[in-house]
Amino acid sequence: MTRPAAPTLPAALTIERKARAADATVSLTYEDRFLRRKVLVSDEGVRFLVNLEKTTSLNGGDAFVLEDNRRVAVIPADEDLLEVTGPDLTRLAWHIGNRHTPCQIEEGRLLIQKDHVLRDMLKRLGAVLHEVCEPFTPEGGAYGMGRTHGHSH
Repeated sequence: MTRPAAPTLPAALTIERKARAADATVSLTYEDRFLRRKVLVSDEGVRFLVNLEKTTSLNGGDAFVLEDNRRVAVIPADEDLLEVTGPDLTRLAWHIGNRHTPCQIEEGRLLIQKDHVLRDMLKRLGAVLHEVCEPFTPEGGAYGMGRTHGHSH
């Protein structure tokens, strides 16, 4: 018995940074925006295969360019985070950065991924913490790599 061939998915082989108008969108968390090869489904229901040459860090506004030239814009998805505030935000940011933890830096607050060890440390340092659910777009790496993983530059 012969099985019918699986339908071929349109492939995204390239990324357009700060893309122009898009035909569709895909909402991805911070972790999901770091990929090389994966089947994704756009917010409109379009299935496509991401097949990039190397693992790539994506930002909001970037777009996958499909083989037929359609563009699927990347939107940072809401995710569960810790909002960090307090009287000495610069010191708190230093301690977060010293642990190589992705951090979104804004006027008057920091956002980090939920982590019970960091939560306890920050509380001991006097931070005010609130759980929030919103897009996470932390600072990129200082060496143009897009992510802050380790010291191998």
